Amino acid sequence: MTLQRKHFTILALAVLGATAFSGALAQSGYPVKPVTMVVPTAAGGTTDLSARMLAQALGPVLGQTVVVDNKGGGNGNIAAAAVKRAEADGYTLLMQYSGYHVISPHITKQKQWEQGDFQPVANVISAPQIIVVRADLPVKTLPDLITYARANPGKLNYASSGNGSLQHVTGAMLEQQGAIKMVHVPYKGTGPALQDLLGGQVDLTFGTAPPFMPHIASGKLRVLAVTGKQRLPSLPDVPTTAEAGYPRVDATSWFAVFAPAAVPKPVVDKLTADIRAVVQNPAFQQKAQEQGATADYQTPAQLGEKVKADLASWATVVKTSKIEAD
Repeated sequence: MTLQRKHFTILALAVLGATAFSGALAQSGYPVKPVTMVVPTAAGGTTDLSARMLAQALGPVLGQTVVVDNKGGGNGNIAAAAVKRAEADGYTLLMQYSGYHVISPHITKQKQWEQGDFQPVANVISAPQIIVVRADLPVKTLPDLITYARANPGKLNYASSGNGSLQHVTGAMLEQQGAIKMVHVPYKGTGPALQDLLGGQVDLTFGTAPPFMPHIASGKLRVLAVTGKQRLPSLPDVPTTAEAGYPRVDATSWFAVFAPAAVPKPVVDKLTADIRAVVQNPAFQQKAQEQGATADYQTPAQLGEKVKADLASWATVVKTSKIEAD
């Protein structure tokens, strides 16, 4: 058994006692078979990592295996459409990435789902973006990057997890605030984008810290700034974009569980109670912090309000950044 697997087994057993009575709230017998958690990205990104962290700890609490099913592509539409069509029994859930949930709807012409097709279950992880470059790019700070980009208009290319993803919007914000021009290269998730960044096919990217941390530690990648309001405990020497002189480049992602709209309330109540126990466990919180993220449980009502607010605020950003629809 690997150290990581042991870690999550211990975590799951720790929260199991705290949730022993939550089943009384749920629909009788749920769950009686494995639960599938659909992920709208390829393996390797923070959405995938969030799903796997949660699945490993949540499975023993539910008493059933939680299977992670990656359905990347289509700016999250493939996964969302699959969960929308699934039977509304609580056995098919969506681990959603905020960029796909509140940004993609503003730039997608042929919509395959609507907000009303889903109900919020719980927020799990929140994390700011970081700005990461390949190690051999001749820049060491965010101002260096801006200076280089201005001297070489259109030469730099940046990867994202898809058109309209938060990485794409963050790149567009940086172009706007820094008065620079870069080339956007969309991928089907952070995992593939990261591989091409490591291989030198792209120059930089924007993303939440977890998948980049090992490569930052090894020196293969260089992190220039954090797009949140505070420095990350896991990257204490890395300044925020505000500290680097670009306070309006501010972007934080969230990763949350949604269910088909018709899933019965008792099932959602059980799921959110069990997820809360997992996410609020100190071991889970420490693991998230080590990865450059924050374990951030929010109730269905709180998550629903966040979705409404973010839909409105990102609509303005998409418009001012002149991001075109697919």
